[in-house]
Amino acid sequence: MALLPRRADWTTDVRSPGRDLIAGLTVAVVALPLALAFGVASGLGAQAGLATAVVAGTVAAVFGGSNLQVSGPTGAMTVVLLPVVARFGTDGVLMVGAMAGVLLVILALTRLGRLVAYLPMPVVEGFTVGIAVVIALQQVPAALGVTDADGDKVWQLAADAVSRFAGDPSAGSILIALGVAATMLLGARLRPGVPFSLLGVAAATLLASVLSVDTPLLGTIPSGLPAPSLGFLDLGTLQAMLPAALAIAALAALESLLSATVADGMSVSHTTDPDRELFGQGLANLAAPIFGGVPATGAIARTAVNVRAGASSRLSAVVHAALLAAIAFSAGSLVAKIPLAALAGVLFATAVQMTQSASIRALVRSTRGDAAVLVLTFAVTVFVDLVTAVAVGVGVAVVLALRSVAAAAQLEQVPIDAGDHSAEERALLNERIVAYRLDGPLVFAAAHRFLLELTEVAEVEVVILRMARVSTIDATGAQVLGDAITHLERRGIVVLLSGVAPEHADVLSVLGAKARLREQGRVFATTPEAIAHARTLVHERAG
Repeated sequence: MALLPRRADWTTDVRSPGRDLIAGLTVAVVALPLALAFGVASGLGAQAGLATAVVAGTVAAVFGGSNLQVSGPTGAMTVVLLPVVARFGTDGVLMVGAMAGVLLVILALTRLGRLVAYLPMPVVEGFTVGIAVVIALQQVPAALGVTDADGDKVWQLAADAVSRFAGDPSAGSILIALGVAATMLLGARLRPGVPFSLLGVAAATLLASVLSVDTPLLGTIPSGLPAPSLGFLDLGTLQAMLPAALAIAALAALESLLSATVADGMSVSHTTDPDRELFGQGLANLAAPIFGGVPATGAIARTAVNVRAGASSRLSAVVHAALLAAIAFSAGSLVAKIPLAALAGVLFATAVQMTQSASIRALVRSTRGDAAVLVLTFAVTVFVDLVTAVAVGVGVAVVLALRSVAAAAQLEQVPIDAGDHSAEERALLNERIVAYRLDGPLVFAAAHRFLLELTEVAEVEVVILRMARVSTIDATGAQVLGDAITHLERRGIVVLLSGVAPEHADVLSVLGAKARLREQGRVFATTPEAIAHARTLVHERAG
């Protein structure tokens, strides 16, 4: 089966494992604070984040379609999980994650992974920036030391936290969060290869302990969560969970494939198999809930670190997961003393690093349509939800693209340039013959405009439609063209076709237009043949 692991996936591991071992260690150091932070942000706790990084990270590495991808909990996924936690509780989240895993496997089996290549860049950028803002807003309560903020949306949660902080301000938590974020951002500029996220969290934990800073701590991390109890999951509950599972599966597919695409771009010759990647992510999301993990995706930041650290195969991702497992079982007491504000600082910095200001500026300046799609996707991501944002962004991008396609299509009356039978064609109008050349795509976005233009033809006996330059034609275009031909014939005007491409003939024939004209001898391979026949018809009518 093409989706299963192959021996070639691990060949390089046996030959030169050194670089992958070093890369795995580097990624584990970076991933530890992120896994803890995203676990807390999801609402299931730090232990869920670690379980996800270990289990999903291993399974996705073994079965996925990328040799360089690192998977685990991500900030984008936590945004979707919070309302699921509120509605269904912990067991519900675990079951929704498993359902999403099944959906991802189905997507892989139906070979839909390659569709990610067709996502418009403004949608991707707007989605990414929106996620970054949502992640930052999620961390406002922890950064302010507020533990009881309330709100259905992340911006409402942040606003409520600011209001409560204003009533009882305390500098400890906010200084820790800003300190860790500044350490990561400045350190990344000065020494990109140093894991400043871990150094920042360690320093903040030490200072908070020594100075007895009044700030909420992460708390004790259990060795794992129980597997979900499925006794309460009747058919009605599963149906209620399905929309959430669809949203999580869509997000997991989108983020994982985008992350793998980033890895391919950073490497010299690596190429991801998108369908295998969806298969691996599906199995990872089926396995993670068994150990109390939240839904996982390919993680862009950790994958980028993996590539920059010299990884050449999936061994590095497996090593990263194994090291995180060792930390979870051997250093739980130390991890429990981490201030929540320190993890908030990690996520603040992560949000900033996700935003590529240069590409955003370029898109905003490119066209008004691209700018509108980017801004709309961003706004819906922040104020509604992520999956809706992608759907709306793609929908608007498609409409704008169709508008451009329609504008590019032309219906031009000949005579045309001097090298294309112009002398002969200039005489056509005097003989009550008119020729039209159709340029570009004849699809539903442009077809009705053609219908209006064609039906306004007056004082002629024969219309020649030159089809050689039609780039594509769909069912709507063929139907509208057939309607226009019927309308002209009812007025006593004979319609001739010339230069119909073989790939367009079937569409026209199925809808009846071309078949009827061919039976009447009104379809010609070239324009001169159509002109000669038109003159014969006019002379016969005149005689």
